[in-house]
Amino acid sequence: MIFKITYQETKIRNPKREETKTLYLDAETEIEARHLVEQNTPFNIEFVQPVDGKHLAYEQKNPDFALTEFNK
Repeated sequence: MIFKITYQETKIRNPKREETKTLYLDAETEIEARHLVEQNTPFNIEFVQPVDGKHLAYEQKNPDFALTEFNK
């Protein structure tokens, strides 16, 4: 399943909506998706959301859409 993860690039500063970034990840569960991001980045995860169907089709239209891959 594809997950949309919104995050801040650092855990040091307070989160600011204007600085929220997004990455997309293919994982079995939301827990696995969160674990992969926590283990491979210094990001402050705000939200993990599964995307499929029409929502996924909409997200894929964004030119910045790309699946992020981490070594498991």
